Amino acid sequence: MSRRPTLHDVAAHAGVSIKTVSRVVNGSTAVSEPVRARVAASVAELRYVPNSFARSLKSGGGDTIGVVMDSIADPFFASLMSAVEARALEAGFTVIFGSTGSDPERERQQVERMAMQRVRALILAPVTGDHAYLEQFRTTFPIVMVDRQVEIPGYDIVAVDDRGLTRSAVDHLVERGHRRIAFVGNDVHFPTTARRLLGYRDALAAVGVEPDPAWYPEGRGDEDEAVELVHRLLALPEPPTAVFTANPRAGIGAVHALHTAGRTDVAMVSFGDFPLATTLAPAITCVNQDPHGIGVTATERVLVHLDARDHDRPDEPPRELIVETELIPRGSGELAVPA
Repeated sequence: MSRRPTLHDVAAHAGVSIKTVSRVVNGSTAVSEPVRARVAASVAELRYVPNSFARSLKSGGGDTIGVVMDSIADPFFASLMSAVEARALEAGFTVIFGSTGSDPERERQQVERMAMQRVRALILAPVTGDHAYLEQFRTTFPIVMVDRQVEIPGYDIVAVDDRGLTRSAVDHLVERGHRRIAFVGNDVHFPTTARRLLGYRDALAAVGVEPDPAWYPEGRGDEDEAVELVHRLLALPEPPTAVFTANPRAGIGAVHALHTAGRTDVAMVSFGDFPLATTLAPAITCVNQDPHGIGVTATERVLVHLDARDHDRPDEPPRELIVETELIPRGSGELAVPA
């Protein structure tokens, strides 16, 4: 189709009325899910641009990068989002945000919404699930993954060394005499958690310890669950002498449980920093997940891809970029096994 596709073209392609297409494009919920998905697919295939957005493109206001992540309530993603926005603004782009709530279906809906709004590129923290739906957008706009990869090859990924960093963190506890070390925040929905669990097991195996399954039960990995789990662990006949938390939300919950139980003698390392971690006594040792570095690096990859497209040059192949980071000792991770 040489001319710009219209609302009529999308309606004919999807086999629905013009009114239905208008409702979908404008985000109305008064459309069934199968019809909404069919219209979204037609919009993407035809590369339809709603008139109001087309006008913004002509006036120079359409350079937008979409960002889809778990939630900005999560300290890690809030910092990452802030870094993306700052770097994008420097480069003359605006940013729109959508959250997945760790729900694969909601992720797909948010990505399709971004496509309808004609984002120039997408930065995505994918949820575990089927990502075949992304293939329809591959030639429309570049997609850069952050924190996690998808099961389909061919996308940039910007992350940290989850397994290696966890191994170093648990080694840090082992060096202080700890052998009964809990892994709190074992959310099985994310491959990042699986890699961190491998790092945890690597460190304990190196000193001949096979961890008790009670030390790393599967769950949601959120704050409330961490509170409950730490209280259960402390009640064991031989409770852990140290805790490793797999994400900042679990870290916040574990800190609350330890302090309310009066057990600040239990060593702790958190994968990822969180608010007030430095003000506690002892302050919380953490793996610096570096959300700022991940956000800036991901945005730079987006800019590389967009520059190639804008100047009709061959694009760079997808890359896996590991952001270098480190353990930050603050006190809680340096506690030795109580005498």
